[in-house]
Amino acid sequence: MKGLVFINQLQLNYTHDMEKAMRGSHGVGYALYSQKHEVRMKVEKKRQEDYIKSKQMVADFERKIHS
Repeated sequence: MKGLVFINQLQLNYTHDMEKAMRGSHGVGYALYSQKHEVRMKVEKKRQEDYIKSKQMVADFERKIHS
């Protein structure tokens, strides 16, 4: 079937604490995260942005320490 894309539902194992953190950070639960591709993309985009910001903060901090 050329041209078709299949996205399977994620099979995730998660704890109550992970669920609580996911809702606190992103406002969605793992059930919705695992079912909706758009939700996963939004969450992962935000995580990537947060990662880049944290790397920049560390670089700025290290630059200040060593100057």
